Amino acid sequence: MIPFLDLKAPYEELKQEIDAAVARVVGSGWFIGGPEVDRFEAEFAAYCGAAHAIGLANGLDALHLALRAMDVGPGDEVIVPSNTYIATWLAVTQCGATPVPVEPDPRTFNIDPDRIEAAVTARTKVILPVHLYGQPADMDPIVAIAAKHGLKVLEDGAQSQGARYKGRRIGAHGDAVAWSFYPGKNLGAMGDAGAVTTNDPVIADRLRVLRNYGSRVKYVNEVQGYNSRLDPLQAAILSVKLPYLDEWNQRRAAVAARYSEALADTGLVLPVVPTWAEPAWHLYVIQTEDRDALQKTLGDAGVGTLIHYPIPPHRQAAYADLGLAEGAFPVSEAMHRRVLSLPMSPHMSADQVDGVIAACRAALAVGA
Repeated sequence: MIPFLDLKAPYEELKQEIDAAVARVVGSGWFIGGPEVDRFEAEFAAYCGAAHAIGLANGLDALHLALRAMDVGPGDEVIVPSNTYIATWLAVTQCGATPVPVEPDPRTFNIDPDRIEAAVTARTKVILPVHLYGQPADMDPIVAIAAKHGLKVLEDGAQSQGARYKGRRIGAHGDAVAWSFYPGKNLGAMGDAGAVTTNDPVIADRLRVLRNYGSRVKYVNEVQGYNSRLDPLQAAILSVKLPYLDEWNQRRAAVAARYSEALADTGLVLPVVPTWAEPAWHLYVIQTEDRDALQKTLGDAGVGTLIHYPIPPHRQAAYADLGLAEGAFPVSEAMHRRVLSLPMSPHMSADQVDGVIAACRAALAVGA
């Protein structure tokens, strides 16, 4: 059996350091905020090349509260990818705003900058690109469009810890970046956790207030805030893992390179990486018209796979009120019918990688 992802493996590799960090937190008696959170925020900001990192409870809160910090509210519009996980859209509608979907570049899965400007209206407040599957979105034209129209740019970096755009780590190309440290992410906690990085001191200050009941002084509430604070236990675990992130991403890149080389002649549509991108390889996503049959055959052969994602946001019942019928976003809809994620982890053995390749080739009846 080759699992899609083994969440025990990172712990086993760093067991002594993680156990020591957990014991340190438990023994400190400091369970909300405090030095562990401060430490991780400083380390992660420096890693991302950003002036500020604000720890939050999870990735959805990071998106939602970042939009709140940008004054997004009812009547506003936020440009979002039509091809993304639903959390990107949920953050917008939790503000009372309207998501305005834009189709992806079919080569990269990410929002197509050439389609964005046509979606801008007088009500547009923010452009929200997603660095999907760990592949950086093309930020320069997105930032230029935002500057032309006086808009903010919030990046969804949930899957892209350590990725680089034109040699610079994702972290502050736009006005802010929202992060998830869900356990399966490249930098994963042992529970829910999130953050926002930014170079804007006003956004950073607003986030620190919003995450703590709208208060910076105990029992003095400036605004109607939220309870969304990064747990010190998760912060300590993330601080242990952060120094290993680049090495782990290099291992992911090696797995991706092996897949791309060995599956090049199979007829599968393999990931395309622009020359300016250094992906974090959170996922390795192939495309095929016979996706469901391939997934079943691989499963029968003991290879775990997942579909990211089977239903695009505009076709979810949660967004039926937007009235976006099937066919409204054909590029995204075609992707959601065709995509399949192969096992991807920095802890895969060479034998496991070769096993996935052999199973794919056998399933597609490709000669050795």
